[in-house]
Amino acid sequence: MKNNDKVWLVTGASTGFGRALVEELIVRNYKVVATARQLSALTDLSDGENVLKTRLDVTDKASISAAVAATIEKFGRIDVLVNNAGFGYFGVMEESDQAAVRRMMDTNFWGANDMTLAVLPYMRKQKSGRILNTVSRGGLTTTETLAYYHATKFAMEGLFQTLRKEVEPLGIFVTNIEPGSFRTDWAGRSKESSPAEITDYAAAHKTLDRLNSYSGTQAGSPALAAKAFIKVAELDNPPMHYLMGKGAYQLTKQVFEAALDEFETYKEDAQHLDFGDEAYWKQ
Repeated sequence: MKNNDKVWLVTGASTGFGRALVEELIVRNYKVVATARQLSALTDLSDGENVLKTRLDVTDKASISAAVAATIEKFGRIDVLVNNAGFGYFGVMEESDQAAVRRMMDTNFWGANDMTLAVLPYMRKQKSGRILNTVSRGGLTTTETLAYYHATKFAMEGLFQTLRKEVEPLGIFVTNIEPGSFRTDWAGRSKESSPAEITDYAAAHKTLDRLNSYSGTQAGSPALAAKAFIKVAELDNPPMHYLMGKGAYQLTKQVFEAALDEFETYKEDAQHLDFGDEAYWKQ
């Protein structure tokens, strides 16, 4: 099968990475299903026999089933699922609106989970498929004032790293895409925020101000990210993690190297916790 005969199903295609990816796929004449909670957000996308626009709310299982059914009805298969729908929540943990962050978990984590469960039966039947998840470097590293956003992304890491081990023998590959700062609406209108009310968190509030100031000025190009998404999907053996952006690479590498140093510092303790190691703890 030629690459542009493959069928892509992209969630969250109204803005950001999803929109840029769908536009690039259309230019390359791929078969693409563009989805958004509001179908009107997709009206300006190019039309054509290889393009399907459909409403999809990833927090609504009936909506998921309808979108997947429409994809199968039009194209007969699903080769690449892009779990891209999601949003951010900015705020210190203690100040955060618990109802709002639970809604974020429903979208970012459970939405990706439910989309994947809906598509897997078709990929298993095909004995092939790619599942790309827009996770973020925030699934591997953390920044103060993003605790609950990170929680959704760390949860995705655990889920999809495990899924890869389960489905790779079936010819299905899972990749977590880990972008850093890109010029999307993530830090703008696509986020929710808590009020900065507890003065003890003044240092964290400064970080929040800095994050908010980045919106619209990030160096990362969503259009170039779209090309990277497609490159990953077309690899014979795609990676589990795919970092996007200089900052994502540099910061994540630094965090993982620091973790390795920490493991080494306490490796003797870690290796003396079996029955028979009692003498070590009498030192």
